[in-house]
Amino acid sequence: MSFKSNLIKARSHLIFLVALGCGLALVTAIDNRGGADDTAAVTGEAEMAQFENVTPLPLAITGSSSDVDLEHAAIAWRYFENNTDATTGLVNSTHNYPSTTMWETGSYFVATISAERLGLITESEAVSRIGAALDTLYTMRLFDGILPNKAYNVRTGELVNYANEPVERGLGWSALDIARMVGALGHVEANYPELAPKTTALMQRWDLDQMIEDGALIGGNLTSEGDLRRDQEGRVGYEQYAAKAMMLFGFDTYRAYDAQSHLMVREVEGQPIPVDTRLHRNITPAFTVSEPYLFDGLEFGFDARSLRFATAIYLAQEARYRDTGTLTAVSESHIDVAPYFIYSSVWGGGAPWAVMTFSGDRLDSRRTVTTKVSFAWDALFGTDYTRELVTAVAPLGDPEKGFPEGIYEIDGTTNGSFTVNTNAVVLAALAFRAHGPLIRGDQ
Repeated sequence: MSFKSNLIKARSHLIFLVALGCGLALVTAIDNRGGADDTAAVTGEAEMAQFENVTPLPLAITGSSSDVDLEHAAIAWRYFENNTDATTGLVNSTHNYPSTTMWETGSYFVATISAERLGLITESEAVSRIGAALDTLYTMRLFDGILPNKAYNVRTGELVNYANEPVERGLGWSALDIARMVGALGHVEANYPELAPKTTALMQRWDLDQMIEDGALIGGNLTSEGDLRRDQEGRVGYEQYAAKAMMLFGFDTYRAYDAQSHLMVREVEGQPIPVDTRLHRNITPAFTVSEPYLFDGLEFGFDARSLRFATAIYLAQEARYRDTGTLTAVSESHIDVAPYFIYSSVWGGGAPWAVMTFSGDRLDSRRTVTTKVSFAWDALFGTDYTRELVTAVAPLGDPEKGFPEGIYEIDGTTNGSFTVNTNAVVLAALAFRAHGPLIRGDQ
């Protein structure tokens, strides 16, 4: 590679490190913005103090890939080979189901970068794949001309509802999904600076200021009367991950990054678990899952707070296994029966280990030992227990389809849903083992 190419890539890293530093500096403004938040801040400080007794787990040693790692990565990449639409360049959210969200498209970009780092595809293929998807994203209609709709048809790029049926206006926008996509665009720019003109044009087309208000993330939702309602979006874990992604580009998401103001601690298996005081969808007590902490560690590298939170969340799952003999690796996941999506929590709905549907109902019978959580915890912490998890889920990999969601805890049968997110996390985990976080890894 030429000196000029290396210089361009180094410049890209410097830009992102400076942007991230500037964004994180915005968080210091929290201490200077008093008023109604003061009481919550004092309470949050008391809750945060409980994590001072959590000794952060050391991160696993990175820098190499075994032959088995590469075999697993090839299986995960098969999902994307099977599910990428040749016309739009977008990827199905689940196997053969041609719908996607901004979150899932962001997962595709992370998977492609990871696959290239692991040598599964060439750099030119990675650039071609991501470039094709960016071209489609740039031409797709936005909700009310403001921001990406919550869902799109993979084959046509049309606005759709969650049943993948065309809807003229759309559903609104998800601030968390878009922030995850923005973070993925940051990874794209850092790894493939030649795509920066496309990522820049795309972000300029989106009115991202509409989803940030006084430092908080704001989603757009349609009421039954068809009016647009703007709601704060995100709970502890997801909210901070999304805020960090937006900070890459200098957006002031100081409230979203501040976990203390809405933090309560619930003890699970002897561990302090960070839980949001706000309700999920203003109906159900909030839930804590592994997923946002896995993304934070694999993509950005943990900060001091997220490492302590992640350590406690992981250790609670290991302790449950030590106490009960039941393998535990929980997070949100698709399932292969109705209602097709669940949140397997460490704490959720007011109880430990609750499995919740989107509407807030309990469905503990569908608790899954999830493939993505198993691979990700192993890449991040590399403990004896994480190796047990990978040993349990690795045989599920289908060389013709990818990795399914995992194993149902109740009877040991396979949760046979194949998804973009699970296979992307497997690839990101294996790339982390070889190179470290996406935003900081060597090029």
